[in-house]
Amino acid sequence: MKARFRLMARWFKYKYMMLFRAKGGAAMVAKGFSIGLAIEMFTLPTMGLAFFLIFPLVYLLRGSVAGALIGFVIGKIIYIPFAFMNSKVGSMIVPKNLEAYLSFLPEWIEKLVYLNLKLIVGGMVVGTLLGLVLYFPVKWLLETYTNRRREKRKLRKNTLMLKDSILE
Repeated sequence: MKARFRLMARWFKYKYMMLFRAKGGAAMVAKGFSIGLAIEMFTLPTMGLAFFLIFPLVYLLRGSVAGALIGFVIGKIIYIPFAFMNSKVGSMIVPKNLEAYLSFLPEWIEKLVYLNLKLIVGGMVVGTLLGLVLYFPVKWLLETYTNRRREKRKLRKNTLMLKDSILE
C-alpha cells in the first residue's frame, strides 16, 4: 500500500513538473487556467455539461489542458461564494419578462429555468472577467517560479564547476 502511495505521489510530482515545463511556457498554462476557471463559473446550472467546453476552447485558444483542469477544480472550490454574484449579474442581464415566453410551462419549471438562466448568464460574465483578471497573476507566478528554478540551476552549475576547478 505504501508503494502505491509513493508511486502516486511521484506521478503527481511528475505531472506538476510537466506543467511548469510546458512548451508554451507560463502564458500557455495561465491561458488554460483562465479558460478552466471561466468555464466552471457557469457549470453548475448546466449539470456539468460545460466541462466539455474546456477541450475545444483550450484547443482554439492554444492553452494548456492541465492548466485548464486545475482552473476548473479551483473554480469548483470558489463557485459557492461567486454564485450569489453570478445571480445578481445575471438578473441585470436576463429580462424580467422572460416568463411571458415560457408561459406554456408549469410555474415551478418557469421559475427554475429563470433562476438557472440567471446563473448561467451571470456566470459567463463573471467567469470571463475572473479568467481575464487572474491570467496575469498566474502567468507572473509561473514565470517567477521558472526564473528562480533557472537561477538555482545556474548557481548549482557554477558551484560544481568551481569545485571541479579546485580539485584539479
